[in-house]
Amino acid sequence: MSIEIKAPTFPESVADGTVATWYKQPGEACARDEHIVDIETDKVVLEVVAPADGVLETVLKAEGDIVLSDEVLATFVSGAAAAAAPAAEAAPAAAPAAASESVQIKAPTFPESVADGTVAAWHKQPGEACSRDEHIVDIETDKVVLEVVAPADGVIGDIIKGEGETVLSDEVLANFLVGASGAAAAPAAAASAAAPAEADEDGVAGPAARKALAEAGLSAAQVKGTGKGGRITKEDVDAAVKAKPAAAPAPAKAAAPAAMPALGADGRIEKRVPMTRLRATIAKRLVEAQQTAAMLTTYNEVNMGPVMEIRKKYKDQFMKTHNGTKLGFMSFFVKAATEALKRFPAVNASIDGNDMVYHGYQDIGVAVSTDRGLMVPVLRNTEAMGLADIESTIMDFALRGRDGKLGMDDMQGGTFTITNGGTFGSLMSTPIINPPQTAILGMHKIQERPMAVNGQVVIQPMMYLALSYDHRMIDGKEAVQFLVTIKELLEDPHRLLLDI
Repeated sequence: MSIEIKAPTFPESVADGTVATWYKQPGEACARDEHIVDIETDKVVLEVVAPADGVLETVLKAEGDIVLSDEVLATFVSGAAAAAAPAAEAAPAAAPAAASESVQIKAPTFPESVADGTVAAWHKQPGEACSRDEHIVDIETDKVVLEVVAPADGVIGDIIKGEGETVLSDEVLANFLVGASGAAAAPAAAASAAAPAEADEDGVAGPAARKALAEAGLSAAQVKGTGKGGRITKEDVDAAVKAKPAAAPAPAKAAAPAAMPALGADGRIEKRVPMTRLRATIAKRLVEAQQTAAMLTTYNEVNMGPVMEIRKKYKDQFMKTHNGTKLGFMSFFVKAATEALKRFPAVNASIDGNDMVYHGYQDIGVAVSTDRGLMVPVLRNTEAMGLADIESTIMDFALRGRDGKLGMDDMQGGTFTITNGGTFGSLMSTPIINPPQTAILGMHKIQERPMAVNGQVVIQPMMYLALSYDHRMIDGKEAVQFLVTIKELLEDPHRLLLDI
């Protein structure tokens, strides 16, 4: 016979209670008067026992759920004939939160060129509900920031790797309760995220009180319990918080390294900020490039008037024809560089140990400045791309770089790089080679200057160009001729069409 197991009848001064602990699960046999569940109120913890010999059938109120006086907690099959197997078949009908499946959230699989990553930011904390594919944590690598999403609807359990910690490919970051609700899983998550030194709180505080302790940033030792046997109740935690208003809730994990002002040795204010992984990698590689390459830089200048006239004449028609894609300067430089790379293969080559690798294709990296640092996504096979393809791809790179959406595949490879410091007002600079490439082209600000043309002084829009190159691979003659070729193609764009 199926009967209902109900919460006790609470006195008038007690409005409700919380399901603290189930000692039996659906399908388990119980003896008459055997202790099966605890109900925690503001004052005491009440024990609910089995009404007869039988089997617990269905749990209707999970741990952490609020219950009213005489509310049904579960159903129970009484009688010696009640077998565990039939009841076990009914177990899937139990409340989802009580039978939640725990799965592991792992770091992404890094490519061979990436040894490890750093946990940049947790967007969810233990006990918080997540939707399937919701963004929960960022993993920063040497090249990009990777997003890890929730595997299903559920709740974050305990976080294993905190912000700032180093993780390997496929390493476990946290536990995740699939199908759980925030209200049911929060007490368990708070308990599992608690420090080992506070493990004994389970014996002096129920789930609701432990959750309140975690939210208040308090330990059981800081709160005086007034419940049965000195047990801590939610009311005790609230009283402790009111008595100590300075005790602010503490997150389960340390926040990202903050820039905290401090006084320096001379008494003046300073701010010390840990270098991000991406910034540290950029610094390391640029220093390596200067130490290992025989780097030289050659300069020239180009009259941007012809390109500017083309843009002015065709920009509206170009945008209309190519679905809103704007005609910029970078596409002209990419096409000119592509043609020059065909003529001077050494500039398109790379060094691998004692080998010189000549590439039969042109993959040009375009430096993009983001809040996280400089990134160089790569335009693949630029010899087969038109101006519109180049411009739309670069715009896509810029938007995804701003939002942290650039992937590993976008950053890998590249046979040559172009960087444009002119967007920030730079008049001249010496770009640093991006290893293992052997050259990089630097664009700069367009500035009107007086130039001598056919014996006359003419004001023209001029740009300085800089080509840094590795002298181990490229001779000075090739570097100068390469840069002159780009200058000639830009000053007479018809050459790009005529391939001359």
